[in-house]
Amino acid sequence: MPNCGCAGSSQSGGQITSLPEWFRQPVPDQESLGRMRSLLKETGLTTVCQGAHCPNTGECWSKGTATFMILGTKCTRACRFCAVEHGVAEAVSCEEPLLVAEAVQRLGLKYAVITSVTRDDLADGGAEQFARTVRAIRSAAPQCGVELLVPDFAGDDVALGIVMEAGPQVLGHNIETVRRLSSPLRPGADHDRSLAVLRAIRSSGHRDILVKSGFMVGLGEAEDEIILTLQELKEAGCDIVTIGQYLAPSKGARHFPVARFVEPKEFGRYRQEGLKMGLRYIASGALVRSSYMAEEGFEGCCGSRKGPCS
Repeated sequence: MPNCGCAGSSQSGGQITSLPEWFRQPVPDQESLGRMRSLLKETGLTTVCQGAHCPNTGECWSKGTATFMILGTKCTRACRFCAVEHGVAEAVSCEEPLLVAEAVQRLGLKYAVITSVTRDDLADGGAEQFARTVRAIRSAAPQCGVELLVPDFAGDDVALGIVMEAGPQVLGHNIETVRRLSSPLRPGADHDRSLAVLRAIRSSGHRDILVKSGFMVGLGEAEDEIILTLQELKEAGCDIVTIGQYLAPSKGARHFPVARFVEPKEFGRYRQEGLKMGLRYIASGALVRSSYMAEEGFEGCCGSRKGPCS
């Protein structure tokens, strides 16, 4: 599941919702936003930018980039950090991979990021749809790099293998938070299972695939828990890690409240600690999300190549 969240503007009942000054962003180019909206309307596609209330939507869309969310708009889990709707999932669209590939081609993307809702209702968790989407992009835009952010497939190694066989440049699965907060924040998921997914990617025969994960801060975790999480991700074989500020999607009881806003200097310290451990690339900042500026993470490990990286 992608990192998610949106911003509030007040403080009430002990819940922090007003944003500090370092969240301010320039007004995005409206013409570019209009083009992206038109494309999404024409194709019927969904982006995680919309579904997850991402604070970077304006910046990314104005640059002609977006993270496509496949397998519908309703998630079969109800994580307490996520804005994506929970409910009965839609039927899988056979046309969806081709539509994503068409959008990638029309946007002239050099690097595409694909994620999904969690589909525990499907036998393979949606793995084959991920694979079809990668193959469709490769056919329509051979020079485009592909990054996937996948769910845990309920720990099914066969499903994960289907995705790896498609050969994305980067394959990510988010740990989302520190171990202590994982169970209350991610019902239906499991901290160790997420680490096992990452280990399975690293230990597979697909050595050219970069392994990626991400987590949020500001949920009440301690600094030593953050450092431990970085160590766990390094030991699981991660190359790329993202660390961003949690923003509650709503003020309701369903979603975790924001415990605090982490200052920029702290994000810088987490990045340095992770690099010392040997992680190859870390994006750490208040507005960082798992797919934000994803191409920079790939290039940070491999240069500008879209081919194999080891």
